[in-house]
Amino acid sequence: MVRVCTKDLLDNFTLTLVAGAQGINREIITSDISRPGIEMTGYFNFYPKERLQLIGRTEMAYFLELSDEEKRDRAIKLCEDITPGIVVSRGMDIPEILIEAANEAGVPILRSPRKTTRVLSRLTNYLEGKFAPTTSMHGVLVDIYGVGVLITGQSGVGKSETALELVKRGHRLVADDSVEIYQEDYDSLVGSSPEILEHMLEIRGLGIIDVMTLFGAGAVRTKKRISVAIHLENWDDTKQYDRLGLDEDTLQIMDVKLPKATIPVRPGRNLAVIIEVAAMNFRLKLMGINTAEQFSERLTDIIQNESNMLE
Repeated sequence: MVRVCTKDLLDNFTLTLVAGAQGINREIITSDISRPGIEMTGYFNFYPKERLQLIGRTEMAYFLELSDEEKRDRAIKLCEDITPGIVVSRGMDIPEILIEAANEAGVPILRSPRKTTRVLSRLTNYLEGKFAPTTSMHGVLVDIYGVGVLITGQSGVGKSETALELVKRGHRLVADDSVEIYQEDYDSLVGSSPEILEHMLEIRGLGIIDVMTLFGAGAVRTKKRISVAIHLENWDDTKQYDRLGLDEDTLQIMDVKLPKATIPVRPGRNLAVIIEVAAMNFRLKLMGINTAEQFSERLTDIIQNESNMLE
């Protein structure tokens, strides 16, 4: 389980700790961020105290117009015992009464020089990435022409050797053997390598090689959005493989379905070139060009024309 503390925000963003230093290790348990606008009016019935609180120019302007008694009341109620922190945007001056309440309750107050919408966007993206559903898969992830290709298959089928050939052809390795995957959004998966295996490839008979050392920093990347899955399997003479590309198979990882192609492996087949072409073909489909459908439509037109001539 990922544990995120308020201190992590200080380490990753341009934030300044203003008050509540004793609570800097408070745990953040949700990616949701609250802007306590209605709370400034005194309505705390549904105050999401477990969320990170973001005070922008609007909330601060309203707060400054309150009486001293009202300010103290709002400040005390904002600083609950489980509130992970309060972020003030635009580098605004923080009222002393809010600083006192934060120090008493141990709620960190962080100040950012950025605009409120920018702070909200950056913090939300960071927290959603931390709290995103995660899983790991046995396979290889390679960036081919900007397309994240997840290569799967049983052990020894040639995934790592294919990845090595792809790297030699100018593409970038993301992960080998174990791919850590997190669901960035409803329909988006991002893969990365475990820290201990980062930039490494295992080649049977050769051992572990460092791709970045051998081929340079341009041959690797830390993470990549996964767009398509390629499954490698030993050639089975009893199995009928798709020859036109009309069959659209999918691989479901968590809540996301990826387009999947199965490539049979046997001596003489250049898997790196085939996977490279599969990635380019996927990009063509994104641009609305489906070669298999065009061929099928052309074939149908020819059959219909010949049928009309016979009539």
